Parts: sequence; C-alpha cells; structure tokens
Amino acid sequence: MLEWQMPPFDNDTQNRVVDLYKLPKEAEDAFYKDLEFGTGGMRGIMGVGTNRINKYTLGKNTQGLSDYLLKEFTDEKVSVVIAFDCRHQSKELAKICADIFTANGIKCYLFSDLRPTPELSFAVRYLNAHCGIVLTASHNPPEYNGYKVYGKDGGQIVPPHDKAISRKIQDTSFESIKFEGNPDLLKFIDEEIDSAYQKDVLNTALFDYRKNKLLKIVFTPIHGTSITALPQVLDQAGYNKVSIVQEQIQPNGNFPTVVSPNPEEQEALEKAVALASEKKADIVIGTDPDADRFGLVVKDSNSDWYYLNGNQIMVVLTEFLLQKKAVQKKLHKNCFVASTIVSTPLIQKIAEYHGVQYKNTLTGFKWIAKLIEDFSDLQFIGGGEESFGYLVGDSVRDKDAISASLLACEVANEAIKNGSSFFELLIDCYKKYGIYKEHLVSITKKGKSGVEYIENQMKRFRDNPPKSISGSAVDVLEDYLNLTSYNFKLKEKRKLAFSPSNVLIFKLQDGSKIALRPSGTEPKIKYYFSVNREFNLKLSWKEQENILEKRLNDMISAILP
Repeated sequence: MLEWQMPPFDNDTQNRVVDLYKLPKEAEDAFYKDLEFGTGGMRGIMGVGTNRINKYTLGKNTQGLSDYLLKEFTDEKVSVVIAFDCRHQSKELAKICADIFTANGIKCYLFSDLRPTPELSFAVRYLNAHCGIVLTASHNPPEYNGYKVYGKDGGQIVPPHDKAISRKIQDTSFESIKFEGNPDLLKFIDEEIDSAYQKDVLNTALFDYRKNKLLKIVFTPIHGTSITALPQVLDQAGYNKVSIVQEQIQPNGNFPTVVSPNPEEQEALEKAVALASEKKADIVIGTDPDADRFGLVVKDSNSDWYYLNGNQIMVVLTEFLLQKKAVQKKLHKNCFVASTIVSTPLIQKIAEYHGVQYKNTLTGFKWIAKLIEDFSDLQFIGGGEESFGYLVGDSVRDKDAISASLLACEVANEAIKNGSSFFELLIDCYKKYGIYKEHLVSITKKGKSGVEYIENQMKRFRDNPPKSISGSAVDVLEDYLNLTSYNFKLKEKRKLAFSPSNVLIFKLQDGSKIALRPSGTEPKIKYYFSVNREFNLKLSWKEQENILEKRLNDMISAILP
C-alpha cells in the first residue's frame, strides 16, 4: 500500500489509499495480490489497489500489451480496436487505454459510444486490426469491470499468446505506463461498423426474408449495449411486433431494476415476462450488459411461460441450423458444430445424426473461436455453451447475443407458421435424441478466504474422488488440470488432448455427468449436473421432467458441501 501513496500515482489515488487504512479488511482485499491477467484478460471490483480495476492496473495491462504487439508485429503498422459497455468508468477507462496505445505509436480505433462485445470481435476482423479490447464485466454485479483482449482472428487470446502477454504485463512497472496519448493516431468509429456488423448478422442468421412477420417479441437489454443493435436488426429482418421493456431500455451501470444483470437468472427477465403477458407475446429475449449472452422465455404446451436454459436454447438452434443447411444443400462432412465439456452431450448426438463433425472444447468461447481458426479448412455452422452463449457462422469469433437472438426469432416464427412453437421443437428434439436435463449450481466465496475455500474444494475432489454418487458408480474421472482420464471399471488411464484447465468431470454408470470448476471471472465454484433418459411417449413431458429433476436434486445433495 505504501507504494500507492506516492508518484506515479495521482493525488486522488493516494488519498483513497490512505482512507483504506480505516478499513483493514477492505485494504487487505484490495492489495493482498495483483489482479491476475488471465487467459482472456482480467475482471474485478473497481477501486484503488493492485487487486482492483483502475487506471493503473488497466494501464499496466495496456502498456504491457503494447510492448507485446510492437515486438510481435515488427514489420507492420500495428492497430487495435477498443469498445466498452455501460458500466461505471467504462468509457473513461477505454479512453485511457486508447491514449496508452497511441502513446506507444499504435493506431487505435475507439468506438464513440457503448457497443456490444460481438461487434468488437467483428470490428477487429473488419478493420484488419492486430488486437481488440473491450471494457466490460459482462453479467457481473455493478461494482465490477473488466478488460477482455482479442487477437487478430477476432477471438479472445489463447495459448501461447495469453501467457506471453501475461509475462509482458508482469514485467511492466507502473512508472513505465505512457498515459499521454497521440491524438493523430486515434480514430473514433461508429456508424460504418454498425452497418457492416448488422448486415453480417442478417446474412448469417436470417432465413425468412418476408416482412411483417407474425412473431410477437418482448425484448429487454437489461440496461446494456444490445439496445444499440438488436432492435435495428429485428426491424431490418421484418419483425415489427417488438415491445421493449421501457424500465430497462436505458444503459445504466447500476442495473437498478434487477438483482443481477444476468439473463441466466429468471429474476432478470421478470419485467420482460410481465410485459409479454400483457402484450400476449410469443417469445421473450433478454441480453446481458455486453450482449454476448442471451436468455429466452417461451410458451409451453399449456401456454405458461417456460424459462429455457442455455443447453436447451442451443439444442433447438443447432437442430434448426443443420436442418436449414441441409435443405439449402450446404451441409456436408466438412461442416462442424462445437460445444464445451460442461455443456449438454445432446449437441454431439445432433451433429452425428446430421452427418457433420462435432468438436468439443474447454469451457469458454475463446476455445470455440480457436477451433474455427485451427480448422479453417472446415465450415463452422454454429456452436454454443451452457452459459447462454451461442454463435452462428464465423464472422464473429465470440458468443453473439445479437445474431443468436435473430436466429431464435426465425425458429419461433417458422414454428408458428407451421402450427408449432419453439417449445414444441425442443420436445421434438427430446423425442428424437433422448431427454437431457442439466442444472448449474454456483457457490460464491469472496475475498482471500474464498479463494482458499474454492482451492480446497477442488483439491478434495481431485485427491479423494468419490467411488459412487447418489447410488450410481463413478465409471470415469476426467482431470483437465493433469490432462488424464481414468476409467475405474477398466482400470485404464489415458491422456486428454486439451490445454490444462482446472476442471474435474465425473461420468457415472447411469449416464449422468457431474463437472466442477472455479469460475474464471467471478469468486465462484461451479457444479454442473447432467442427467438423461429415453423419451417415454406414455408419460407427459412434465412427468418426465419431474423424474429427471428428482435425479438432479439427489445428485446435488450428494455432492454439495
């Protein structure tokens, strides 16, 4: 703390550090470690200190990243693109980062106002830039902000670049940060990129070109960036029956109308569902603050609102995409879809049925982006992960709530025309491939003690794995940190072909699956549960769902501390 009470830190920072002495617990948490630059960037609580998001921690990131880019691309004129969301200080911090880049002789394209994260990914490729930055903490609480880094391909950085950048940042001192920007190297961007991005979304996710479509939509940006893109895209696609939740239309970093701006949480969509009931809408769409995740609520067979989880959304979207590509005669063995190791196994079944390749990745959309880049000889159709993220096509290299929302509307609109519904299409998938039901439990543990708790939980399950869980034997344990898979039944060990990641997966004899991992962006440990069974035509959907939910609850009780 003493270092932060003198130059190069400004007077305001020095005074705020002095005030922290009156709050010893807060002071410890602000300084007990450096906020880590992870595999895609950093995210944390805003404030003074080495373990906080502020102009100096982000400045150190940006200076180190500038040094890396200038060394990596010695024969090129290096350029970067910066976007930001609605969070407190995002706009100011984005300008600070832009000034540091230009102070280092790097051309910087800076969005003039807030924009969705997927548009930043698109802009990196569109402008042929070497790097992209977005200031966002995604769906985290209001006190958070973050800094995502994208490579030349438009995807978040992956090995070996992430580690090389991290080392550069660690070697960077606060004194070496160049804050005085060069205005000649700064260019503000907005409408040209907006138009190109929205046109690409329409080219990628629009299948029915007729106007005045039947579908009645309620949309909420949950105070975030999608208000700058999704209404415009829906209008161009012919959807003119769109109602927006007025209380949540304005970007606001306090997210005053929700407990959490996360469309994974039903509470975040309550106002939208209430409006949808009033408007007799067919579908509810809600996006997180930086518009990479989206939630869907649809009418079930009893005309009640049904909150789809991320796995269910991507099952229907993937089935629809592959069916459409088959009709267009654009489906072949060199096409592929992708998902992650903690997502539903149903995506692989769908891919196999349609005769396309399936590729599995670690958790995080950067790995799906890496697949697109690594397998450039193949055609990426679509892919998603359980955390409410989906990507259509390969122009964007991150999950994209704008194109995915349009695709969901196309699915729902066609279903209505055919006398069906989005929900019925989900049930059709279950009848065709079997029912899979998943549930995520996240446990938040803040501060230094929280880090220790999460580490101890992972160590406990890694060192002493259970032999059975809720009455079913553990057949296989996959340890992605040590990259080993052990089959208890056959007593065989094999190597996992992934990059190391702190994930454990237990595969049970009855076909169930349990995964656990620390969150890479929040102080949480996450437990993923998956169960399945064949569809029974003699039982109602609700009866079958209840059977699976009971099995899930039994497994959760057996695993959680």
